[in-house]
Amino acid sequence: MIKLIKSTFYKEKETKKALVDFISSAQIMSFSDQCIAFEKEFSVWQGRKETVFVNSGSSANLAVIQALLNTGKLKKGDRVGFSAVTWSTNVMPLIQLGLEPVPVDVELNTLNVSPKTLQATLIKTDLKMLFLTNLLGFVDDIGGIAKLCSQENILLIEDNCESLGTVYKGAKTGNFGYASTFSFYVGHHMSTIEGGAVCTNDPEFATQLKLVRAHGWDRNLAEKEQSEIRNKYKVNSTFYSRYTFYDLGYNFRPTEINGFLGRNQLKYLDEINSKRNSNFLQLAKAIYSNPDVIPVKYNHIDFISNFAVPVIFKTQAIRDKYVKDCDGKVEIRPVVGGNMVDQPFFAKHTNKSTSTPNARLIHEQGLYFGNNPELTKAEVDLLIKLFSKN
Repeated sequence: MIKLIKSTFYKEKETKKALVDFISSAQIMSFSDQCIAFEKEFSVWQGRKETVFVNSGSSANLAVIQALLNTGKLKKGDRVGFSAVTWSTNVMPLIQLGLEPVPVDVELNTLNVSPKTLQATLIKTDLKMLFLTNLLGFVDDIGGIAKLCSQENILLIEDNCESLGTVYKGAKTGNFGYASTFSFYVGHHMSTIEGGAVCTNDPEFATQLKLVRAHGWDRNLAEKEQSEIRNKYKVNSTFYSRYTFYDLGYNFRPTEINGFLGRNQLKYLDEINSKRNSNFLQLAKAIYSNPDVIPVKYNHIDFISNFAVPVIFKTQAIRDKYVKDCDGKVEIRPVVGGNMVDQPFFAKHTNKSTSTPNARLIHEQGLYFGNNPELTKAEVDLLIKLFSKN
């Protein structure tokens, strides 16, 4: 059986040994120096000024929305567009925090929102923000989307949890919007077991994210930031500053274990992504030429980094046949969370009936299988055999 992911970490044996040594010698396990160092190192790798490390990609999504509300960039009742094919916790924070979620359909040949599908939504309604998911390492014309958002005064936020390392027209995905979210879940590109991050080039927004991450207090801020916020609110006593809460927040803090693992795995990330890219190109060339399959366009992307390969079939019956053929041979899943409009929580909490036909087709006729850096040649050959007619 070819699993979605084979190991908890890349170079697992060496990583576990290093982790044991770290735990044995560490004096602090809660948020501290390792997490802060990882934030700085990830910022350099991603090419963003600020990284705020949190305990999951889902927390990163919620933290972004809360921080935008706290800073007044969003207000309750604002309409927020989201990619119709995405993960549940991309949409749930919009509902939970009193915003109006507006699904934006995707293109069949890229699996992502395009300027065209966004424009079609804007004809029907205005949007204050677009929460764009870069699905499974792919993008449409994200540069065109960013331009359209700028023209329409729409705040662009990227959910880049599934596309860590993808490059479009010379820029890494996650660098097109005002802020972007990342996931370091064990099944994704780089594992800290559980973990996530928000990146931005706005230091004031990063400060707000740090408040949101830790109860709304200032404990994990730099000394200069602490002084500024304490002076603003006239909190002059060290005694009270420890328990002063400046804005709405949660407990999204990662641990030093997560920070250590992030620093350890970040050293291998380019190697990991290179192997995933090589696997994908071999698989895509064979699979997307299969007449049973709706091909995914990818030649407009400089470098594709994904942790799973999507396959969309021309009918549900054909998809079901391939699912049966995979039984006992390869682990498969629906394409992410499928069409969010058809998920029970969305119908329950929004009372909306929105047509997203491409998202529905992907939901009903698609699947994905894992693309991990430990795939062997024999496993790649088997995947090609299962999903192509060559």
